[in-house]
Amino acid sequence: MLNFVTQGIGFGFAAGTSFGALHSLLMSVTLQQGWRQGLLIVLSPLLTDAPIIVLMLLIRERLPATVNQGIAIVGGIIVLWFAFLMWRQFWYYIPPKMEIDPQVNLSRETLLKGILVNFFNPAPYIFWGTFMGTLLLNALSLSVWHGAMFIISFYGTFLGIMALFVLFFDRIRGFDARVLRGLTLINALVMSILGIGLILQGISGNFGL
Repeated sequence: MLNFVTQGIGFGFAAGTSFGALHSLLMSVTLQQGWRQGLLIVLSPLLTDAPIIVLMLLIRERLPATVNQGIAIVGGIIVLWFAFLMWRQFWYYIPPKMEIDPQVNLSRETLLKGILVNFFNPAPYIFWGTFMGTLLLNALSLSVWHGAMFIISFYGTFLGIMALFVLFFDRIRGFDARVLRGLTLINALVMSILGIGLILQGISGNFGL
């Protein structure tokens, strides 16, 4: 049991600290809309990963390479769209509001952004279709409890780290506008690189981890 918990924590830490499209979106949303909206991005993997895990465990090693390639290309296009929005935000910069108008409900839109970025990112599919899927199956072969502890330890660590990022980005919202504009520029660059990278991966079929 301890072995699976340790592995779950280790991989959760790696996933939480590996800056990717979801992290970049989390940063942008938190800086502009506050920690409550940022936490919705943190929760989005809970909605997308469950069907991905089940799917990959059912069709492991049977999924045609072209499917992963298509997912990567679509995901890259979506990430580039968010990058475009960030570039526009940089050029026409408006300092983020410290309070959100309670009459404006952004929750659904924010959660949808997180779901789209995560669902069309090939990383979770590859993640759970390869080594993580193997570890989960090994745990489940012992008992459902072993499998559950592996999942809980992974997502507890992964989402906990993401939540810490939300608190950090929310704290720096009161910084000088030039600092926040610089972060927006970095964010736009990162999202652009990630989007182009996903498209290139999809075209080449090279999904090396």
